[in-house]
Amino acid sequence: MRSSFLVLIALLFIAGSVKAQHVVSGTIKDSLGAVLAGATVGIKGTSSFAVADANGAFSLTTKKVPPLLLQITSVGHKFKEIEITALPDKPIAIVLTVNSELTEVVITSRRRAETAQDVPIPISVVGGARVEETGAFNVNRLKELVPTVQLYSSNPRNTTLNVRGLGSTFGLTNDGIDPGVGFYVDGVYFARPAATTLDFIDVEQIEVLRGPQGTLFGKNTTAGAFNITTRKPTFTPGAIFEVSYGNFGFVQAKSSITGGIIKDKLAGRLSFSGTQRDGTIYNVATQKHVNDINNLGVRAQFLFTPTSRTNITLTGDATRQRPDGYAQVVAGVVETKRAAYRQFENIIKDLNYDLPSRNPFDRLIDHNTSWRSGNDLGGASLNIDQKIGGGTLTSTTAWRYWNWDPSNDRDFTGLAVLSLSQATSKHQQWTQEIRYAGNFSSRLSGVIGVFAISQDLKTDPVHIEESGSAQWRFSQSSTSSKWKTPGLFDGFGIQTRSRLKSLGAAVFAQVDWAITDRLHVLPGLRFNYDKKEVDYERQTYGGLQTTDPELIALKNAVYTNQAFTKDVDENNLSGQLTVSYKASGKINAFATFSTSYKPIGVNLGGLPTANGEVMLDLAQIKPEYVTHFEAGVKTKPFAGATVNAVFHHTSVDDYQTNVQTAEVGVNRGYLANAGKIKVLGAEVDANINVNQFLSLNGALAYTEGEYVSFTNAPVPLEETGSANAFKDISGGSLPGISKWAGSLGGEVLSKQTKALSQTGRFFLGIDSYFRSNFSSSPSPSQYLNISGYALLNGRIGFRAINGLSFFIWGRNLLDRDYFEQLLPAAGNAGHYAGVLGDQRTYGITVRYSL
Repeated sequence: MRSSFLVLIALLFIAGSVKAQHVVSGTIKDSLGAVLAGATVGIKGTSSFAVADANGAFSLTTKKVPPLLLQITSVGHKFKEIEITALPDKPIAIVLTVNSELTEVVITSRRRAETAQDVPIPISVVGGARVEETGAFNVNRLKELVPTVQLYSSNPRNTTLNVRGLGSTFGLTNDGIDPGVGFYVDGVYFARPAATTLDFIDVEQIEVLRGPQGTLFGKNTTAGAFNITTRKPTFTPGAIFEVSYGNFGFVQAKSSITGGIIKDKLAGRLSFSGTQRDGTIYNVATQKHVNDINNLGVRAQFLFTPTSRTNITLTGDATRQRPDGYAQVVAGVVETKRAAYRQFENIIKDLNYDLPSRNPFDRLIDHNTSWRSGNDLGGASLNIDQKIGGGTLTSTTAWRYWNWDPSNDRDFTGLAVLSLSQATSKHQQWTQEIRYAGNFSSRLSGVIGVFAISQDLKTDPVHIEESGSAQWRFSQSSTSSKWKTPGLFDGFGIQTRSRLKSLGAAVFAQVDWAITDRLHVLPGLRFNYDKKEVDYERQTYGGLQTTDPELIALKNAVYTNQAFTKDVDENNLSGQLTVSYKASGKINAFATFSTSYKPIGVNLGGLPTANGEVMLDLAQIKPEYVTHFEAGVKTKPFAGATVNAVFHHTSVDDYQTNVQTAEVGVNRGYLANAGKIKVLGAEVDANINVNQFLSLNGALAYTEGEYVSFTNAPVPLEETGSANAFKDISGGSLPGISKWAGSLGGEVLSKQTKALSQTGRFFLGIDSYFRSNFSSSPSPSQYLNISGYALLNGRIGFRAINGLSFFIWGRNLLDRDYFEQLLPAAGNAGHYAGVLGDQRTYGITVRYSL
């Protein structure tokens, strides 16, 4: 963190030379008398703004002399402007009217406070209160509130987070490529996809930006970004305690305590989250339930304010997940093009075995290898905000770690086929971002910054794939009797040692040029530099030790030695141009053209072979080049309502995809380039505050994604064993994309009343989510398609202004059976597994705030 401390010294020196400022202070409450902690107060035409503390109090400074126009915003309340003609001699009292939760919310994605409707970016915003009350305690559940988000996870490591179907490869994760959707928490970039499985801790707001955002954020984002802000420390003491109980033994506890440590100089906040739930799948072999939840997380923040223009925040967090979980059930069996004796049904018949159930929604397994997903993430960051002139100079220094300790049964049966599958890993990252955001003149504002990231990912100490006694029958590719040689494959496996060291650096800038009050032009540029160094080596071990060349050849047909090193570096220039026109106070239209880029990928999951030779040319794959266009309009058709629409079209050359192979030694698939893909669609979202008692929200997305050119894709599961191992799938659908997806919800509030001696309002909330069918295979398959489904969630309870709140909640109230993902078992014998969506869950939450 040395660089941040040097920046701190410089900033404090600058701060000391700043002249005295005018101070405007006051309190903010809603029309019901509740204080509005977290409300934002800004001065129009300046970058000066303040956030109300736990008592609704705020204080901001400005060089500007009256008249001043204050702009006040708070999630769930109507936007308000107040003109100050003379400096007040006492704190002013501001009252906001209750509004729908997603109307006129303040966002910080462009590194300054502004309302979402004024920003020419397709963006979805979900407030922390809605996240908590709908039970969306991680991103996987949040996707039900934002239908353009797709998340697929067979375990934390194998997690895909996409926006509009783009971002990361679909299926099992290959560590050698960069994600295309940026994941940020309080300005810190989280590089590992496993971060998206963590429980939210003390979330204030989540902003989901759609489309490339490389000119606004430090790490390049080719498909979108999650910008998560947490609740900040306040000098006024406050606390929130929450506990939830539900079916399947669900218990969740959350707490957050904040207050001053040194008056007006140092404040702190400590937050905790713990979640437990019993398993939802039963293992008939071990006679226990699996796929439980066992999560603990803690976050500590310290806010230091040496001057009124300097904020320094030190943050540390740690999360520990120890589920007996992420087992998948056999979802079906496909007849492949292989010979009859190589079909799954004949294989298990010869081994005197049958599945515990042919109905995946019986939720029964008999796996003989335990499922373990030890997932540890955490880190520390130092953020310095220094107001200089008309803007803010920010330095963010961060270090993060990820430790992964898994065990999987990748054959998904009770047979000893793949006895071990353990990709234990350790990852560390260091990031540094320095940027300036604000007003450069009365007509020009924007952001300019530099960013650097260093990553070190290594096996810990090795990745292991090991066969059992039944492997011979699943791998048998001829009628030779030598396949049955006793002990040939027992304990035969591979140990992989690999290390990926990467360095990324970038300079980025975006400006907002107000040609007129209505017409704005927003150009942006980004220069990237990326370097990757790979050292990969895997060695076979175990099995029958023999000198018989035929037996050795059979073993090599299952696992082979592989080794390669790569040292690549490259640079790229990308950018965007947006034109925004505010036809009136109710209509804001915009159009954007942008280019983006994803660095070279390297294969770290094993390479396929051809004619017995390892295909070393696939050790690295080409970078992606993205061309993106979108046009949209944001409207306020009447008071209390917003209706937004956007059309988007994205094409990607050399699209990086992860494809499945029939080779057991490439268990998680391998990376390849599709020549070109395109994704296009249209989106509409609306939020209506009918009155102070009823609010409605909805979103609808139509998305098409197809391979424009992919001439050498591996064949789908059902074509395994064809004369050709590769297939031209040009024109086929991209995986993971539903043509239609949407959400519809609303909330009804009572008049202010009392319950259990507390003042507040009763509420009833309903949220629904649906998506049409989608492909769950990188190479389109007639079998690996997931049928569309719809979910209904609800909540009813009492929300107190201060003190005790309580509500009953339910998810998947109609108890729909549905798959989240389908994936072939290693070796492509014909059976495939499914990741099941949760059954109906329900419970009660009690919250106390002070």
